[in-house]
Amino acid sequence: MRPRIELLLAFLGLTAGLIVAWFYGIHVVPQPPAFSPAANPYAKGIYAEGIVESYQNNGENINIFPNISGTIVGIPVHEGQWVRKGTVLIHFDDSVQKAAVESSKAQIAYARAQLKNVRDELSKDEASYRLDAKSISKYTLDDARNAVKVAARNLEVNVTSCNSARALLTWYTIKAPADGTILAIQAAVGSYVVTSQGTYDTYTQGFDPILVMGPSEDYVSVRCYIDEILIHRLVPGPQMQARMFIRGTNTSVPLEFVRIQPYVSPKIELSDERLERVDVRVLPVIFRFAKPKTLTVYPGQLVDVYVAEK
Repeated sequence: MRPRIELLLAFLGLTAGLIVAWFYGIHVVPQPPAFSPAANPYAKGIYAEGIVESYQNNGENINIFPNISGTIVGIPVHEGQWVRKGTVLIHFDDSVQKAAVESSKAQIAYARAQLKNVRDELSKDEASYRLDAKSISKYTLDDARNAVKVAARNLEVNVTSCNSARALLTWYTIKAPADGTILAIQAAVGSYVVTSQGTYDTYTQGFDPILVMGPSEDYVSVRCYIDEILIHRLVPGPQMQARMFIRGTNTSVPLEFVRIQPYVSPKIELSDERLERVDVRVLPVIFRFAKPKTLTVYPGQLVDVYVAEK
């Protein structure tokens, strides 16, 4: 009996081995790639990561921060909307500041009444003095004249204070600083924003501008970051050639050189890892391209860029 059991086990092991060998021997045909990876179009080219942004003569996008801290009560625009310079973008709760302006107006009215009163008193004193110099003392006449000067100065102070309150009231309404497109609204009605810090982002747990704008132009910028060890291989000036590849597609676009930002900085722009030690430093190079109607790209989108070497 025992030899039969051993033969049976050996047969089962052999069968299992053959099945496993057959299973792992099956040749699976890999699926074709969804798109061809970006290939270097130049005989000698430098690869760089780039980010799409609105075309500016200087800087990047237009980041709008509030001049005051307060609660947003109205946002009459929407993302993607094209607006003209001076268009109202955001309203803040200005009830307290309006009350301050009304109080200043009341102070002006009171100061004017005071000035009129002391002027009338001075006119009476001067008339009496002209009729009879002994009817009123010189000391009293000087006091009346000084009271008019003090009241006039007090009126000037109240007018200046009211003008300041009115100027501060305008800060509670943010208007478009230039013609352009609303790229992002990062605050909602009811949000409390902080002066020069903007609004708190729930997801990044940091502070962002309350609104981001970009000029409505036919051109779009691409900001590339060249590794510092490759800078010496760049072609200087307008002769620089580059080509952009849209990730996830087979689409590529030739780029036109705009300028070099001549300041090498740590490579944190694309990752936003400000608290992480970064040893790689990069040189920003800005290109642009005329946006075709058939091409869909948005500011903030990452792209692959190849720059021709010398």
